[in-house]
Amino acid sequence: MAKSGNATARRKRLTQIRDKAADCRRCPLWKRGTQTVFGEGPASARLMLVGEQPGDQEDLAGEPFVGPAGQLLRAALSEAGLEPSEVFLTNAVKHFKWEARGKRRIHERPNHEEVLACRLWLDEEIEIVQPAMIVALGATAAATLLGSSAKVTRDRGTFFPSTLAPLVSLTVHPSSILRAPDSAARSAARAEFIKDLKTFARKLNKVP
Repeated sequence: MAKSGNATARRKRLTQIRDKAADCRRCPLWKRGTQTVFGEGPASARLMLVGEQPGDQEDLAGEPFVGPAGQLLRAALSEAGLEPSEVFLTNAVKHFKWEARGKRRIHERPNHEEVLACRLWLDEEIEIVQPAMIVALGATAAATLLGSSAKVTRDRGTFFPSTLAPLVSLTVHPSSILRAPDSAARSAARAEFIKDLKTFARKLNKVP
């Protein structure tokens, strides 16, 4: 798919949309989040990864995938032969939804209305970047991009027909690897995740 507009124009559009999203009041989550966490990465990225929402560290930093799950993701991308700095990283929901547990802010899954309210920003990101491949990370992102019939454990690594990009697939969210019950389970889950990323890398290399 040929990209419309040059790289400079797309970067400018991303900045404009990011600035608009910073004042988003489309759902109540802005009242609890520190700030809108918009996507980051090259405006000409060929691969876009979509997670669920920013976590505690992302909410404070204002950048996606900078916490423990993000660090795991970036390391796994490198191991799979994908340069993290060349990937556009974003989330289906741009504000951190959380519940207090003592002094900690614990992730709470966004509901359907909150996901729908934020879909505008994700669609803008996709339209501007025009990636050759989009990968949903986890169930919320998969449902957002592919509908409720897509199941992560059953369909991971499968490619779906979509108008969003030439190639659209899904895999687990890296946070699920961190939640594995012991080191052996985490190691096995990480290996499967890297296997999925290598599949995506091979497919991506075949797209003009």
